[in-house]
Amino acid sequence: MARKHHRTFVIIGLGTVGSTVATDLARNGNHVMGIDIDEKSVSALSSILSEAVIADGRDEEALREAGVDKYDVALIAIGEDLEANILCTMNVKMLGVKTVWVKAINKTHHRILTKLEPDRVILPEQEIGQHIAQKLHNPAVRDYLSLGNGMHVINLQVPESLIGQTVESLELEASHELRCLGVLRGSEFIGCETGSVTIEENDKVLILGRRQNLRDFSDGI
Repeated sequence: MARKHHRTFVIIGLGTVGSTVATDLARNGNHVMGIDIDEKSVSALSSILSEAVIADGRDEEALREAGVDKYDVALIAIGEDLEANILCTMNVKMLGVKTVWVKAINKTHHRILTKLEPDRVILPEQEIGQHIAQKLHNPAVRDYLSLGNGMHVINLQVPESLIGQTVESLELEASHELRCLGVLRGSEFIGCETGSVTIEENDKVLILGRRQNLRDFSDGI
């Protein structure tokens, strides 16, 4: 059996977002290289990451010398310097990195970056704000994930009104155009393909659907 290839990651810009992503990826056992123009930022992560390099993301040759072209995934997380962010994105694309994600600072910056055709442009503050708003709106929603194309998944803490019911009796598809992905019971994951799973106290239900449908359902239970 062929050995599974583990993707390698390069994070360029080690501010709050970049350092958090780099650290979490590394702690999950991934090979991660961090790059920043600031020596202190690089030094702070040198013992955590596989590699930590001082380099200017605006300099294509410096990125090539650092070996960026050998990595599978790049996240450009350069903060307030829009020019550096855009030039770095262009450089990483030119170096042929297969998957490129870029942090945008605002919606105008987002539109500019989109023209460069990275795989994804993220607005961290906006995404975090939406995430927090959803959880504040309904405390039963323990977690919330946007999948794109208008689809979302919520991790719903089962309220008392649903205990003892089966997944099928919730009529998620027929009445709400939603789909149950599974039930989390402690460390156990229970699929709900048949709909016969009986919901117990402290269960969490993973539900897929469009945001308004999810909101209508969670508000109504």
